[in-house]
Amino acid sequence: MSGFAWHGGRLAEARAVYGGKEWIDLSTGISPFPWPGADHLAVDWRHLPDPRDLAAMEAAAAACFGVDPDHLCTLPGSEAGLRLVGRMLDMPARWLVPSYRTHAEIFAQGAPLPDGEEPPREAVALLLANPNNPDGRILPPARLLQWLAGLEEGGGWLIVDEAYADAVPSCSLACEVGDGRRLILLRSFGKFFGLAGVRLGFLLGPREVVARARRMLGEWPVSAAAIAFGGAAYRDRSWIDATVTALGERAAQLDGVLARHGLAARGECPLFRLVEAEDGWTLFDRLARRSILTRPFEEDRRWLRIGLPADAAALARLDRALADG
Repeated sequence: MSGFAWHGGRLAEARAVYGGKEWIDLSTGISPFPWPGADHLAVDWRHLPDPRDLAAMEAAAAACFGVDPDHLCTLPGSEAGLRLVGRMLDMPARWLVPSYRTHAEIFAQGAPLPDGEEPPREAVALLLANPNNPDGRILPPARLLQWLAGLEEGGGWLIVDEAYADAVPSCSLACEVGDGRRLILLRSFGKFFGLAGVRLGFLLGPREVVARARRMLGEWPVSAAAIAFGGAAYRDRSWIDATVTALGERAAQLDGVLARHGLAARGECPLFRLVEAEDGWTLFDRLARRSILTRPFEEDRRWLRIGLPADAAALARLDRALADG
């Protein structure tokens, strides 16, 4: 059972353990509303990715984030960018917990920073996710800027994993990125656009850091498909705005269903909710026996993370499964 707690998306494993065919996967924080343009793009697989197309895609992404393209580097997924940052910043680190398990793997030395404890004003790299995973907590930009000022004073860096920030644009620090700021952000394409298999992300930071990351990644950091999808999707402003609204509405509906069954929803990220049950693993098992996959946790067996159902039918199935105790 512990494999289900490692990360979401283990549908094949769930089918092997529980059987069933028509599964609803609520185990990830990936949007259930995939960008529809991906079905209509033609990708030229015969040639290497064109640098001009990469530059155009970066310009579209930068405009969407609100940064200059010179402060942005394309990545094969945001986690790859975090691991690059860990290599580039040769210093001790602190990482805010609870959060992604992999954050503890990014730096060679360091220690967790429990929630509620103030970060040190010294030469350390502070790593956090905003919005956070798994609890969906959002730290106000003003608070993060206070932390950044203290870190900069001591020669440290603030690294913010903004993988979910497209769903909550107001929480992003992208407008603060620039030369002379010891701030690095990581952005993800797949979560908000519902296309996690594209493996596309971005590093935002000072031009010196961006240049180092580009040298480490080489001439072709991502595939031609990732460039085509990213370039078109980030220009689709009407779809982006409509999806931010739709995610908020669907999250409110999920909150209502959870509350009806005595489950208080935690978090402000609309792509998922964290609930506490008397035994989260028992609730996970009960839902899995009804072909609904969620995400349990070893570090706190009361927790269960529930992703956003794709439509009214999926939400109704979850409602019935929660009622069938």
